[in-house]
Amino acid sequence: MKIKKAVIPAAGLGTRVLPASKAMPKEMLPIVDKPAIQYIVEEAVRSGIEDILIITSRGKTTVEDHFDRSPELEERLLRAGKMQVYHEMVAISELANIQYVRQKETKGLGHAVLCAKSFAAGEPFAVLYGDDVILSDTPACGELCAAYEKYGLGVAGIKPVATEQLYKYCSLAVEPLADRIFKVSDMVEKPKPEEVFSNYAILGRVVLPSDIFDILTDLPPGAGGEIQLTDAMKILAKRDGMVGVEFSGERYDMGNKLGILKAIVQVGLKHPEVGNEFAEYLKSIKI
Repeated sequence: MKIKKAVIPAAGLGTRVLPASKAMPKEMLPIVDKPAIQYIVEEAVRSGIEDILIITSRGKTTVEDHFDRSPELEERLLRAGKMQVYHEMVAISELANIQYVRQKETKGLGHAVLCAKSFAAGEPFAVLYGDDVILSDTPACGELCAAYEKYGLGVAGIKPVATEQLYKYCSLAVEPLADRIFKVSDMVEKPKPEEVFSNYAILGRVVLPSDIFDILTDLPPGAGGEIQLTDAMKILAKRDGMVGVEFSGERYDMGNKLGILKAIVQVGLKHPEVGNEFAEYLKSIKI
């Protein structure tokens, strides 16, 4: 079954990047000249996604404004003869059919995904975590969607994580199926050293069947007192099995200061307008 729907949870407060996120949603922090969430939406569209639900919260109306038309701005660009920029601005509003729902209480990623039950309407759907920008010529979400279509099981986007960093993520029990594709039979959120299955962790992308909602509805709070999506996927993996795809590209954590800086450098160096000058500038810096 083709995956046509995607959910982007973007309700978090962004406390790790304060004070920048005090008045601006972290999803709107720019990577050179585009906000982080636009990269995520564009990845979904390149993966064949047609309908997107963005989970927001209080104070995130700028996210909605960004993907809406802006008649005053567009008129000014037309008057100034800036046709290329005008068409770029209009194209943002036409990327996909984007809807929004508010997560009135931030009770964890699992709770955020549960807010998408009506939107999914019984269909499988992709989840692109709002903190995670993945830069690649091949969209990571598309790689996961292809695996779902082949295997008919929930799919997690995975990468190896340094042992000392695993406690921030999760740890997966995996067995190789094909090149960069694994069977996932178990997982643990924020593992203690004695709980580690492997160095593979879920990083920012999953594709899930609609029955994940039944699991989430009855799921008790987990790590941090929140409804953890990993706990629901653990039940799914042990019951039906899941697939892990070691996706292409580099993942950048936009809820982390270093992640933001790395993403800016990566995009800046390849930017057609400023890339060469930026590279020369970086070479000139003396530390």
